[in-house]
Amino acid sequence: MAPCTPDPRARGSACALVLVSALALLLAGCNQEAKTEPPQPRPVRTVTVEKGKVGDAVQLTGDIRAENEVNLAFRVGGRIIERKGGVGDKVEPDQVLAKLDPQDELNGVRSAQAALNAARGQEVEAQNNFDRQNHLMERGFTTRAIFDSAKQTLQTAQARVDDATAQLDIAEDRLSFTELKANVEGTITARSAEAGEVVQPGQPIFSVARQDGRDAVFDVPAQVLRGAPPDSVVTIALADDPSVTAKARVRTVSPQADPVTRTFQVRLSLIDHPEAMRLGATVTGRLQLEGGAGISIPASALTSIDRQPAVWIVDPQNLTVALRNVEVQRFDPATAIIASGLEPGDVVVTAGVQALHPGQKVRLLGVTS
Repeated sequence: MAPCTPDPRARGSACALVLVSALALLLAGCNQEAKTEPPQPRPVRTVTVEKGKVGDAVQLTGDIRAENEVNLAFRVGGRIIERKGGVGDKVEPDQVLAKLDPQDELNGVRSAQAALNAARGQEVEAQNNFDRQNHLMERGFTTRAIFDSAKQTLQTAQARVDDATAQLDIAEDRLSFTELKANVEGTITARSAEAGEVVQPGQPIFSVARQDGRDAVFDVPAQVLRGAPPDSVVTIALADDPSVTAKARVRTVSPQADPVTRTFQVRLSLIDHPEAMRLGATVTGRLQLEGGAGISIPASALTSIDRQPAVWIVDPQNLTVALRNVEVQRFDPATAIIASGLEPGDVVVTAGVQALHPGQKVRLLGVTS
């Protein structure tokens, strides 16, 4: 019987199988070593919580307006024949700014004067008749009835004279009303009618800003109003020249919010305003809000857990992180004011919060307070 001779192809397959098995064992060993390597601590930025003042400085933009502004209007209607004032003109008390056609009022004065003359003529006739009857009454040559009638006629005539005199005064006043005069010292800020236009009584013709004061007017959000300290002094500065400043105090606050912007108009009375703060000038106002003692953290530190605000707290002993729920009192432009959930000394992660998990090791890049 012939000896068994190994097949060369079988030997090649066996060698290949041995190589594959050795390679698999080598890779498994590498993976085993990679799995045993500890994860590197994740670098994060943090802030140490402290209690302090949480009121912020707010800057608003407004404009300069007159403290008191009056509208000038004719007290009678008619056609304007002359207009002397324009926007920007300074006016003095009793200065004539516009005139109406006075013809109708002149006719009224003539009619009232004629009625007064007639009443005075009747009064003279009644006075003479009464004097005659009074003389006859003293001598007994007339009756009491005729004397009383003469006396009544005289009193009626005198009443007509009084009425005609009053009507003449009214007509003369109406004639004077055809001239529109300034009643204050100030500057014309608006004009609403031109020569040749027919106007009605009380229709505004000019708006005059009085010279007795200036206001800085701002549209203020409700949140700022709530945080503003009472009787605060606000620093006002020109927008185009911040070196020009003035102090101001709150004079009036609108009781109702604007229906579009939902802000409240606040007028601040300027204290010794400089000449550079002219009417209509754009100004800025800076106010320090009251906040009391509280905890403020960067808004970037906030995350959420179960749809509630939370922050990552670093354990300073083993440098691991844990989530903690907090209650936010309010949000400011770059910070969050915390009502509860944090204590002074807590280390809060401010950058890298989205890549953390509970118990993870971290490396602090910087601790600020």
